[in-house]
Amino acid sequence: MKKSFVSTLSPFWTRRAAQYGSALLGGALLAAAPVAAQDHVPTPPAQYGADASLAEVRARLPQDEIIYFVLPDRFANADPDNDRGGLTGGALKTGYDPTHKGFYHGGDLKGLIEKLDYIEDMGITAIWFAPIFTNKPVQGDPGEESAGYHGYWVTDFTKVDPHFGTNEDFKTFVEAAHARGMKVYMDIITNHTADVIVFRDGDENGYRYRSIADYPWSTKGDADGEPINDGFLGEKVLTEENFSRLTDPNFAYQPYVPAEEADVKRPAWLNNPIYYHNRGDTTFTGESSRMGDFVGLDDVMTEHPRVVAGFIEVYADWIRDFGVDGFRIDTARHVNPEFWQQFVPAMLQVAKEQGIPNFHIFGEVYSETADPGYLAQYSVRDGFPALLDFSFRAAMRETLKSDGATNNLFRHYAGDVLYAGGEKAALQLPTFLGNHDVARFSTVIKQDNPDISQEELLARVKLGHMMMLGLRGVPTIYSGTEQGFVGDGNDQAAREDMFPSKVDSYNDNDLIGTDATTAEDNFDQSHVLYQTVADFAKLRRDHPALRRGRQLPRANGDTPGLFAVSRFEPDTDREYVLVYNTSAEPVQGNVRMGYGVRQVESIYGDCASSVRAPGALAVSLPAFGALICAEVRDDGDAE
Repeated sequence: MKKSFVSTLSPFWTRRAAQYGSALLGGALLAAAPVAAQDHVPTPPAQYGADASLAEVRARLPQDEIIYFVLPDRFANADPDNDRGGLTGGALKTGYDPTHKGFYHGGDLKGLIEKLDYIEDMGITAIWFAPIFTNKPVQGDPGEESAGYHGYWVTDFTKVDPHFGTNEDFKTFVEAAHARGMKVYMDIITNHTADVIVFRDGDENGYRYRSIADYPWSTKGDADGEPINDGFLGEKVLTEENFSRLTDPNFAYQPYVPAEEADVKRPAWLNNPIYYHNRGDTTFTGESSRMGDFVGLDDVMTEHPRVVAGFIEVYADWIRDFGVDGFRIDTARHVNPEFWQQFVPAMLQVAKEQGIPNFHIFGEVYSETADPGYLAQYSVRDGFPALLDFSFRAAMRETLKSDGATNNLFRHYAGDVLYAGGEKAALQLPTFLGNHDVARFSTVIKQDNPDISQEELLARVKLGHMMMLGLRGVPTIYSGTEQGFVGDGNDQAAREDMFPSKVDSYNDNDLIGTDATTAEDNFDQSHVLYQTVADFAKLRRDHPALRRGRQLPRANGDTPGLFAVSRFEPDTDREYVLVYNTSAEPVQGNVRMGYGVRQVESIYGDCASSVRAPGALAVSLPAFGALICAEVRDDGDAE
């Protein structure tokens, strides 16, 4: 009888097979059922602040949080000694050039620790930061180089990048955040590593993608070998026996690792080209979307059982050793579903064993115009408990155009039923308006309304955040938003420094709500957007309906104006109605509520003391205004 492929690799493998149970069983990977939304967790009251024990913090549901997303390199620099990551030489060696938007600027973990009061005072309850793993300092063709300041060009998945500090610094950061009642979410990657592998061959088109049909997998790595496509294409269970026949990586290109980088990756198995697809650059469509190199980055063969177990081990250690509370998973759509069907349950199990019952996993399925159905497939098929809600961002962008219809949001929320677990699962989708990839919300609003004034731009951005902080999902604030940052575009153009910047293309931007520029320190707690986030964060914490309550549409239309929903207190079903005016003009109207509602109280804004008729609330809002009104019950009906 052939020995198990797992046991032939290393003693650790058989230990992991036992440890993770159904995720790794003997000779085969078995498809796991998608994780049902919240079926594995209790629903205790949410406890916040420094008085909350770590167990109470971890008991909060994902939808109890308000997330703050930062790039550590661009947030705060407390230790100039690590600006060059312990390397010597110029920018092309160290990656450090604070005048260049594509290089390290000096932010670090100690800077994040020093600014935790600023983050906490804003009402933030969870911090998600870009990857902090050791990156290749610089890569790119001559004249087109940039640095790994963003964290997505990993060489060592086991250590913090020296530009950011040390593993001990990270442990200190996690403990300091927990001491304030805040959770910590890591940004992780399994799709690719830094660009290390080189191909010996190519053609006049460079390293374009070579398909499985044209270049089958084979036992000898070339056309003379026995084709072994069967089992690699999702038509059968991805077995270790099948992959044990794949010993030569030369099936499409001829990959090799340069001698000077032969051992640069950690864990060590990542240095072997056999664990990569090696098919050339992705076109982001079809087969190449999962098997092509993402702009030259080495695309990991996540179908391979060794890779599945290896990444489970890597990220389980970050949970065990540092006690993090969740993972945002980069480039999730570029990885095969079978990988996630093993990885997600394994991470949830490890977290549960560490006393983290509500470990928040949310995948990035990048799309500028995603509809809920596109995103939902990754919860149904791949088993993601949550996904970054790109559909929300797209709907909000359309809604807050000068001629935007509020029914864009209505159509967006109608898709909540499509997620595995339905509308209940949609409560834990992180919602966002802008980030480091797709541009800031202020930027796209300005692009969509070229003649907009600074005052109106501020009003629309403020309204967008008031809406996000009241509507279903997990509000996610991108650092700098609360200081009125207005970038020039996406990617590097949206990654401004919070500490005084030396990048000219950042410093010439006109910020909103302030006379400051990015050339100055931007941690002003009196900024109108900082205060807006803080005010609505408090409302969200104080009123469970705004975090956990089911959501029901109440008013929308095909023009700017009233958008309203009701949200219901989980334990009592007490009704809250949230009303927003997306128009530049004041509006009046009637909003439907439950027939039994006879009186409301003001939670935010000035609500009428009583309804005009059973099931109808008269509202009046200024331009870009908001109201939150709650049903008043007799004492006997309150519980």
